Amino acid sequence: MRNETVRKAAVTNETTTTYDVIVIGGGPVGENVADRARAAGLSTVIVERELLGGECSFWACDPSKALLRPVVARADASRIPGLNPAVAGPLDVEAVLAHRDKMSSYWKDEDQVDWLNSVSVDLIRGHGRLTGPKQVAVRSAEGDTIALTARHAVAVSTGTRAALPPIPGLDAVRPWTSREATSAGKVPGRLAVVGGGVVAVEMATAWQALGSQVTMLVLENGLLERMEPFAGELVTDGLRETGVDIRFNTTVTSLAREDGEVRIALSDGGQLAADEILLATGRAPQTRDVGLETVGLTPGDWLTVDDTFRVTGVDGGWLYAVGDVNRRALMTHQGKYQARIAGAVIGARAKGEDIDDAPWGAHVATADHAAVPQVVFTTPEVASVGLTSREAERSGRRVEVVDYDLARVAGAHQYGEGYRGRARMLVDTDRDTVVGVTFAGPGVGELVHSATLAVAGEIPIGRLWHAVPAFPTLGEVWLRLLETHRG
Repeated sequence: MRNETVRKAAVTNETTTTYDVIVIGGGPVGENVADRARAAGLSTVIVERELLGGECSFWACDPSKALLRPVVARADASRIPGLNPAVAGPLDVEAVLAHRDKMSSYWKDEDQVDWLNSVSVDLIRGHGRLTGPKQVAVRSAEGDTIALTARHAVAVSTGTRAALPPIPGLDAVRPWTSREATSAGKVPGRLAVVGGGVVAVEMATAWQALGSQVTMLVLENGLLERMEPFAGELVTDGLRETGVDIRFNTTVTSLAREDGEVRIALSDGGQLAADEILLATGRAPQTRDVGLETVGLTPGDWLTVDDTFRVTGVDGGWLYAVGDVNRRALMTHQGKYQARIAGAVIGARAKGEDIDDAPWGAHVATADHAAVPQVVFTTPEVASVGLTSREAERSGRRVEVVDYDLARVAGAHQYGEGYRGRARMLVDTDRDTVVGVTFAGPGVGELVHSATLAVAGEIPIGRLWHAVPAFPTLGEVWLRLLETHRG
């Protein structure tokens, strides 16, 4: 039998098909849960209603970075003597969109299915719903229903969807969400972007460079409000330099589509017209129709879990929620980290093995609390891990804030003329370790893993002093931060 039905190895002599582990949701998180559970020797099936590989592969990480890479590369090249005249012209839009399509596998998942076959995990295509403890019913596109039972665990890895605000006229406008913004086949002449977070700034960066006139409508007083303030300020400057119109403290009060254009009414009484509007206003969990009510939970809610990803409030410890659906850290790399841990936990519990759930143990997601890395692929880039200064203050932790001008590092001079950037390191003064780092500037995305190692490893400042950065690189900022800390 093919992988996409049911393997003969599964128990099929009853009214249901039985697996050790059932994973609802086949994005990168669900794939990793299944892979780790299968590696532990457990029979495993993924239930997926769309494309195997999920949001990241087809509508988020891969296509968005394919759109952004030419933009960032051109911005970097424009600062290098000898290269800047060669990149002064517009981007080849057709080539960029074709590359985006290729990086998204043309919205086909055959390669993902081949990989799943290679690790001996089954795939059932259809909409999966819990029907009771360890019970899942799958409704196929043809209308058939397959009943599944899990011996040990069901993992919900259904991710999130765009959260749309209740704006009058919204339905008639047919707005872009992140999906349309990363998969659109043509460049709108005018694009309005509502929001000031990561999706908003990245898509404003991409579409402005591809030829749109982008206007950002931001409810808050700045961009990237959850990061250090200087990060949003540098990104604001970068966007405005490319021609993006950014309007802070602005609310959309109503929408209409007339004569093919979007008419946008604003809280200050003003009006704005655009060809398309992107609502980048947050995410909501994909839990409205996964049968949560059958196990005592509320449909549409985020799923609260412990640090081993068991859902709290469900008897028996068989239900897990992994990835964005648990709201701990809404990033693909962090969801995959959770998945590796959850798969190992499920395997260990199935075998009756001891669980190593001490901080930084093999079966606990400590990094979700202490060391979550993130990169924003704008011009300039932003990279961060651990606490911000505001989070440290709210937590009551005593920290020293150490700032350094990245433009003063020798590697920045080599990177390009007119380099602008900033670095911030937070030092826990009681433990003498780094608990947070933020970089903003061209090329800083490649600095974040060194910061992640410092934070996750709780490396003493005295030992970091002996980690010598190569000259002349941007990484030399570590030496300058430590020198500034030492005074």
